[in-house]
Amino acid sequence: MTQNDLIPFGGPEKKESKLEEADIVILPLCYEVNPSYGEGSLHGPIDILKASEQLESMDEEAWINWHTARIHTLPLFFPSSTPEEAIQEMKKKAETILKTGKFLLSLGGDHAITIGPAMAAKQIFPDMGLLQVDAHLDLRDQWNGSRFNHACVVRRIIEEAGCPVTQVGIRSFSEEEALYVRKNNLKPFWAHQLNAPDDAWIEAVIQTLPQRVYMTIDLDGLDPSEVPGTGTPEPGGLRYRQLIGLIRAVSQQRTLVAADINELAKIPGTQVSEYTAAKIATKLMVYGVMKGQATAS
Repeated sequence: MTQNDLIPFGGPEKKESKLEEADIVILPLCYEVNPSYGEGSLHGPIDILKASEQLESMDEEAWINWHTARIHTLPLFFPSSTPEEAIQEMKKKAETILKTGKFLLSLGGDHAITIGPAMAAKQIFPDMGLLQVDAHLDLRDQWNGSRFNHACVVRRIIEEAGCPVTQVGIRSFSEEEALYVRKNNLKPFWAHQLNAPDDAWIEAVIQTLPQRVYMTIDLDGLDPSEVPGTGTPEPGGLRYRQLIGLIRAVSQQRTLVAADINELAKIPGTQVSEYTAAKIATKLMVYGVMKGQATAS
């Protein structure tokens, strides 16, 4: 597929809004450079968009028909294979949308797709914070020859955008990252501390966030039993319902200005990972943008 190919979120049954009329803009960022382990996230946006065609229109919790949302899906975007250039290209794409006040939902791609949109959002919303759901800290200074690799995402956003970060679901990191956490007094919410029957941790997460929030969801933040199709699956992750509870609570108490879903690597012969990713996308729309339309909960 090419830069001009368009796969509307929700498929042909979902009426596509014109860009100027849309409240939600989907930006598919087909980008994967120097992955650490498994490959396949380059086509992640395509697989998520195709899976979205199979979703039912009603949200079972909020009783909102997300098909009524004014959504515009941009054509597939394939950034440069040079990381420094790619980041600037993705930042420019995001900035154009964010300046209009629309909710931007980017679909990756490896986790490096977050850097450009998050930096663009931070420029437009100076008081914004980043909420990261992830198995990994992503705090390396350099990885596989680049400072803009997926393993360096959060460090770049902290150091180059001056953005406060809250990290949730972490359970894998290097000694370099451990030293960085201690030196900078970061307080990740470690996965082993998030007891599934007790959601008190969600309120603790919210208390660390400023009013405006950019949410980045690396699918390996979820347990592999929920989303096996990702490049670096780590056992002991969040459950799907925990993630949705977090999205719902953050949306109720804070303002989501943008979000992204990344690191989908489709497993041939199964659709569970991309379908789950597409479902998460609708939850971001329902709770982040359409929350005032709920008729039941």
